[in-house]
Amino acid sequence: QVHLVESGGGLVQAGDSLRLSCAASGRTFGSYAVAWFRQAPGKEREFVVAISWSGALTRYADSVKGRFTISRDNAKNRVYLQMNSLKPEDTAVYYCAADLNAGKPTANYDYWGQGTQVTVSS
Repeated sequence: QVHLVESGGGLVQAGDSLRLSCAASGRTFGSYAVAWFRQAPGKEREFVVAISWSGALTRYADSVKGRFTISRDNAKNRVYLQMNSLKPEDTAVYYCAADLNAGKPTANYDYWGQGTQVTVSS
């Protein structure tokens, strides 16, 4: 069982940066693949980025490549999402999700946080 809590969201201007954090409970968090999703009002949930348990493998949505960077610190049970050059279209609630089965589609990951709001003004 893993409990995920996101933090770091806020209101920023276009071009600014934010770093989101996903804090996890559980001694085996280092064994979990983790992904970030986002959902804007009136839109479907959208995949943003995923990272393997070791951090060696990452996969980004085209919309965030070159602007967002995912990383993890398994000793601290945390995954980070550094978001640079933010755009108004990045406005959404951001969720982290985790699963032991890295081969599972990320949308089907077992564990989800409650989300953190990111608002980017133009």
